[in-house]
Amino acid sequence: MIDSVCIFGDSIMKGVIFDGIKGKYTYLKNSFLNILRGYNSSVRVDNFAKFGCTITVGQKIIEKHADKLSGYRYTALEFGGNDCDFDWKKISERPDDMHLPKTPLEEFESLYGRIIDDISQAGSRPVLFSLPPLSAERYFAWISKGLNAENILRWLGDVGHIYRWHEMYNNAVLKIAAAKNAMLIDIREAFLKTRDYMNLLCEDGIHPNEAGHALISDVIMKALPALT
Repeated sequence: MIDSVCIFGDSIMKGVIFDGIKGKYTYLKNSFLNILRGYNSSVRVDNFAKFGCTITVGQKIIEKHADKLSGYRYTALEFGGNDCDFDWKKISERPDDMHLPKTPLEEFESLYGRIIDDISQAGSRPVLFSLPPLSAERYFAWISKGLNAENILRWLGDVGHIYRWHEMYNNAVLKIAAAKNAMLIDIREAFLKTRDYMNLLCEDGIHPNEAGHALISDVIMKALPALT
C-alpha cells in the first residue's frame, strides 16, 4: 500500500504550465499530482520539485532532506529536461564557439546513479519518470525570442537537433533505471502513442498542458498496482 511519497524534480513535477492567456508561467490547478490526490487524499505527499531544477540542484535539495527519506515509502524523481538545456543567449551571440549543456550527459548519468543509491540506502524506493517529448519547432521559437535565431539555428544544424538531444537524456534515464533496477514510469511512451502529442504541450513546446497532465495522471494510475 502507498502511504507516503516525496517528489524531487523540475517544473513538470511541480505542476507548472505556461498560461497563454496570462502570458506567464503558473501552477496548474488540475496538475497530475492534484488529480491523483483527489483519488486518495490519505497518502502523504511532499513535493520538493523546483522550477528550473537540474540534477545538480536536485542533489542538493535531496541531501537537505536526507534524514527524512526513510519516512517515505517512495521517492519520485524526474530530471533531465533542464540538464540538457543550453545558454541560448550565449549561443546566439557566439554560434561558432563550443557550448556545453547545463549538465553534460556523463555527469548527469553519474549524479543520477548516485542519487538513486543514496535514496535506496536511506530506506526509500526510488521511482524514476521519463521525460515527456518536446516540440522542437515550438521550443526553438520560444528560446530564440529576442535573440539571433539564425545564429542559433546555425549552431544547432537543424531544428530537429533539439528533439534528438533531449531524447538522448531521456534514453539516459531509461538506462539508469535499468542499471539500478529502479521502478520507471514511462510518461514519454504514453505521449508518443497519442495521435498528436503536440496537443498535450504548452506553447513553449516543453511543458505539458492540462490535457498532458491528465494523461500523466492516467499513466501513474496504471502503474500503481506495481507500486503497492
